[in-house]
Amino acid sequence: MKVRSLVASLAVASVVLMGAVGSARAADQWFLLGEQTIKPVDQGVTIKSEGGRWAKDVKQMRIGVEGADVEIKKVILNWDNRPDSTITDFGVVKAGGKSVPRDAPARKARLQAVTVEYKIVGTAPTAKLQIWGFD
Repeated sequence: MKVRSLVASLAVASVVLMGAVGSARAADQWFLLGEQTIKPVDQGVTIKSEGGRWAKDVKQMRIGVEGADVEIKKVILNWDNRPDSTITDFGVVKAGGKSVPRDAPARKARLQAVTVEYKIVGTAPTAKLQIWGFD
């Protein structure tokens, strides 16, 4: 009788634990790490860590653009306690759109800064470059 009671208790505990893990995964979401206005006369920008947003571990990152289409030529991701990553195949990000997500070098990592070499496509005077993280 005690064994059945113990098995039933373990079954209930495992269901509760699985529910907690599932709800933790549901909390994963994209959040804005930082943004900066860019101009056609500049060819690159470094967005450095600011405040507590950058202290958060990320599983993936992506770049968003508002105001104009932007050709992303090169991105250097400066990770905390990880080697820097260089990405050269971003392509053009349309105004109001976001790039394809890129994985962090480990399951989770912290970005210290992101350097982006770009070219604004067209005649727009400015665009807004956004760095997004997924946790």
